[in-house]
Amino acid sequence: MSLPLENIRVLEFTHAVMGPTTGLLLADMGAEVIHIEPPQGDETRRLKGFGTGYFPFYSRNKKSLAIDIKSTEGKKIIEQLVGTADIVVENFGPGTMDRLGYGYDHLKTINTKLIYCSLKGFASGPYEKRHAMDEVVQMMGGLAYMTGRPGDPLRAGTSIVDITGGMFGYIGILIALYEREKTGLGKEVKASLFETTAFLMGQHMAYGAITKTPVPPMPARVSAWSIYQIFNTKDHDQVFVGIISEKHWERFCEGFEKVDWKNDERLRSNNLRIDNREWFIPAVESLMLNFTKQEIMDRCEKAGITFAPIARPEDLFHDPQLNEGNSLLTTTLPDGTITKLPKTPIEYEGADIALRMNPPSIGEHTKAILLGIGYTEGEIEQFNQQKIIAS
Repeated sequence: MSLPLENIRVLEFTHAVMGPTTGLLLADMGAEVIHIEPPQGDETRRLKGFGTGYFPFYSRNKKSLAIDIKSTEGKKIIEQLVGTADIVVENFGPGTMDRLGYGYDHLKTINTKLIYCSLKGFASGPYEKRHAMDEVVQMMGGLAYMTGRPGDPLRAGTSIVDITGGMFGYIGILIALYEREKTGLGKEVKASLFETTAFLMGQHMAYGAITKTPVPPMPARVSAWSIYQIFNTKDHDQVFVGIISEKHWERFCEGFEKVDWKNDERLRSNNLRIDNREWFIPAVESLMLNFTKQEIMDRCEKAGITFAPIARPEDLFHDPQLNEGNSLLTTTLPDGTITKLPKTPIEYEGADIALRMNPPSIGEHTKAILLGIGYTEGEIEQFNQQKIIAS
């Protein structure tokens, strides 16, 4: 089965999360993504702590070209590859690609059809030369404030802005590919962390503009829904329950045998239930303590209302929806670990968005890539000896 981005070549000058996310999305949809890293390997490979999972997750379906891009011969190789490429993705620090000789203004003289995607901390403006990280923009963009309890800002539990910013880069590339079909020309596309965070805050900014009041953090908010929270259970566990329509409310009352609530005039609408939260929510909390976590989930599922267990990342390995829905890809990681990791969450008719290549070892595809652009076995061996490449 063909993939929609087959025959698209991408040169990926990236590290960490934001740039690799863009490359992963392109790779999963069939593009040939060549991850360009130093002969000693991308530093992301050696990160510890929460960085341990970055390279293994964001590097499937990609090739590795290990090359010294600062060397004279390395630059010649890259420029030859640019002539064969459709897309360049980079998320180096501000000005780095220009300083190395790989900025858009130069590369577009080599290939006028080139789409050049830069992923930065900040878009054009007073901050554009600053460096940024996911956590930095979560703090300055209001996301950490909205996530934590009052007085206790807290970063989100994943690299949400890096990932979302990488997705915006991907969207920009797809638009540029579409436009190139009409014009025959490439162009520069930019996405940024801070502006991505601001976009994520858009609904809260609109709330503040309408109410003319300070926006409360999510844990302190009054929800739009009368029941929309985590409840403690009889077996000392927790479960989330959300009632988001009047039909759900009726089913909830029937499913939990509270017909008296269904007939209570004080609770006959969502807004009235919110008005009566002071006594109503403690009553719901007491009700839930009569049931185990599984009993609550069973009743909610039977009633057709929203619920969720409070899962941990490791629980996803065994989730029936992900496993039976083929949403996890069995992957061999660079250290030999075999595990299951999430696929790109898109169902695309006629395409199998599957694992084609495991995350590559350092320089795994260097030789094949250089042979493909006309270098000989002897020249490649010489480059190896000179430590210009690793293959």
